[in-house]
Amino acid sequence: MSDEQLGYEQARDELADVVAKLEAGGLSLEDSLALWERGEALAKICDRHLAGARERVEAALAAADKEPES
Repeated sequence: MSDEQLGYEQARDELADVVAKLEAGGLSLEDSLALWERGEALAKICDRHLAGARERVEAALAAADKEPES
């Protein structure tokens, strides 16, 4: 599955795994760097999903504000 196809939950879970591996230590510098880079990419994916969700909520709230009261 490409990064473009990762859902928020999948990206978040993989990011949590990456963080756990980095925190556990014992990795070579190259492995640590590769994991850090992957973590950065996953964080950006999560940010994009959250921004999209935020926009949807704001649009729904704006639409609700425009509805006439009965």
